Amino acid sequence: MTLEDDIRHILQTTRTCAVVGLSPKPHRDSYQVARVLQAHGWRVLPVNPAAQGSQILGEMVYATLADAAKEHAIDLVDVFRNSEDAGAVVDEAIAVQAPAVWLQLGVVNDAAIGRARAAGLRAVQDRCTKIEITRHS
Repeated sequence: MTLEDDIRHILQTTRTCAVVGLSPKPHRDSYQVARVLQAHGWRVLPVNPAAQGSQILGEMVYATLADAAKEHAIDLVDVFRNSEDAGAVVDEAIAVQAPAVWLQLGVVNDAAIGRARAAGLRAVQDRCTKIEITRHS
């Protein structure tokens, strides 16, 4: 299975996406990307401990991925954290049994991606969901 196969499968099957590191600030990349995902019909679950309890893009913000997973089935975990911190998020995605994880453009953590794939998750890194969903539409 190729990276393109994983991307295509993720884009075709995702309906609910937890966006870890989603900023409430409209000028930030995470906000812009999440808005495009919503425009393509995806439900976006914001995960940001600094903004928990508030709303971003009309959705309640969760402190952790585990909190979001208690209330929603998550198809994809989209990670807007730095490369070093992405590993812990990937481990949490594995723990909540998300079927896929996506590290955004500029986020590279080969060890974490290896753990995700070993656990049976589809995994993408250093790509932008906004660019890919637009390209595949």
